[in-house]
Amino acid sequence: MVENESVRLQPGDQSPELCLPNQDNKTLCLDQFIGCKVVLYFYPKDLTPGCTTQAAELTEILPKLKRAGYVVLGVSPDSPEKHKEFIKKINIGFELLSDPNKEAMSRWGTYGKKVMYGRESVGVIRSTFVIDETGVITKTWYGTKATGHASRLARELKLDD
Repeated sequence: MVENESVRLQPGDQSPELCLPNQDNKTLCLDQFIGCKVVLYFYPKDLTPGCTTQAAELTEILPKLKRAGYVVLGVSPDSPEKHKEFIKKINIGFELLSDPNKEAMSRWGTYGKKVMYGRESVGVIRSTFVIDETGVITKTWYGTKATGHASRLARELKLDD
């Protein structure tokens, strides 16, 4: 896998292609959601403490996101079977997509060098994108923290009543 460290998508960029299998092994493509607003987030691994917290917090604000017209999609390298287990275990309310070869992650700039606890490594860079109804990226966050990101997202999108 060749990392593309120079890819850093910005608001105003057209979203790159994304077609991946979901937890039911059904291929979903981002272009199927043209006409909807999308929150697309990339995370390292199902059933780990940080990723579980992040998915649970996103599920908690999901009713507000849906009322505002958003669809949520999560992407990790885990298999569809592992996604299904993750969804069932913590009652996730949205689709999880599988990118085991990290090809989509490379196009989105969410796989590459990162620093964690002062050590440099190569892996999934926890990131979130907000995409408008035409497929244009309106907000980007690279290297987000798992805890509290959903509430920050809700504030940024002005979802709080």
